[in-house]
Amino acid sequence: MSHTLHRRGTPENLQNDYVVFAMSAKGINEVGSDEKLKQFLEIMQQFDPVNLGDMKTGNRFIKPDETIVANTRDTSIVHGVFNDREKVIRALAALKEADLGVSVIVSGLLDDVHECCHKAGVAPHTCETSLGVWGRTDRLPDEEIMRISTMCGHGMVAFNLVRKMIEDIKQGRRTVKEAAEELAKPCQCGVFNPDRAEALLEEIICLWGVQVA
Repeated sequence: MSHTLHRRGTPENLQNDYVVFAMSAKGINEVGSDEKLKQFLEIMQQFDPVNLGDMKTGNRFIKPDETIVANTRDTSIVHGVFNDREKVIRALAALKEADLGVSVIVSGLLDDVHECCHKAGVAPHTCETSLGVWGRTDRLPDEEIMRISTMCGHGMVAFNLVRKMIEDIKQGRRTVKEAAEELAKPCQCGVFNPDRAEALLEEIICLWGVQVA
């Protein structure tokens, strides 16, 4: 189960939200995989990702890209987030050419990801889906809050932090872009999409009738 499968939203606002990540397999090809994972990050950088990260080091909103790449280890899980399908296709084609020998996973709308793989000349090995959240769903926050917080698959973007950013926008303490980038910081892995967060915050402002100072 990938931690990137839990994103919530509509097909419309989940478009242009892709996570591409790589990892080695413990006990199989882990030893010496650090250079391969570094090369993966370098390939991601070529295609202008909106976020980049390594679960061991952090994401680009808390650490420079150069530090993330330099600190890659055998046990790293490395990520690139994209807001454009053509960039994903080109990145996947480059990864196929590089033939790094590590597992590569792409998260996004299933049909869209399949098309990206097809155009990049890649045959998907396995497909995973999330069955959603079960139980006392009445205790969850508003769907609009969940759409932002679930972009961090480990739940590090707190519901109240999202509410705080909405209030900051309302009070004129932050722009929508600044709020989106602040929300990206707690997502250690770097799978949070700040561009999508910005669009979702704009949507909340319209839906909730928030008056921006």
